[in-house]
Amino acid sequence: LTDLLEEVPIDSARFLFNMHDAGSGIDFDLDQAVKTDNDNPVYYVQYAHARICSLVRALAADGITVPETADLSLLSGEAEKALIKQIAQYCEEIKLAARDYDPSHINRCLQELAACFHRFYTACRIRGEEPQVAAARLKLADDTRMVLKNGLKLIGVDAPEKM
Repeated sequence: LTDLLEEVPIDSARFLFNMHDAGSGIDFDLDQAVKTDNDNPVYYVQYAHARICSLVRALAADGITVPETADLSLLSGEAEKALIKQIAQYCEEIKLAARDYDPSHINRCLQELAACFHRFYTACRIRGEEPQVAAARLKLADDTRMVLKNGLKLIGVDAPEKM
C-alpha cells in the first residue's frame, strides 16, 4: 500500500478503493488512478466541485451572490430537473451506505451528481438570464457544491476549490 501511495494521489486511492461493492473483489486500475481527466472518477467529481466554486467566484466578482433561498419551481428544463432529483437522492444513498456498510453507494451517487451538474452547466446559463431564473440556477449549483463537498468529506477525499 505504501508503494501504491507513492505513485497514486491519496484522493484517487480512497475514491477508487471505495468504488467497489462490499464483498466484491477490488480491480484497481493504476493508469486510471493517476489520470487528471474525466476518465478518473475522483477527478471528475472534484472537478465538478471546483467548477462550481469558480462559477460562484466569477459571479461574486460581478456583484452576484448565491441567494439564501430561491424559487426552484422556475427550473423546468430536463438538466435542471435531473440535477434536483439527483440531489434529492443523496440522503437515501447515505442511509443505504450506512445500512450496508458500503461506501460505494456514496461514490456512485457523487459520480452521478457530478455528471448531472456537468450536463446542467452545459445546458443552462446563469449570466444574462431573468434575475429570478438566474438566482434559482445559482442556488441549485451552490446546493450541488455543498452536497459534493459533504459526500467527498464522508469518504475522506478533498473537495478542492480550484483545479
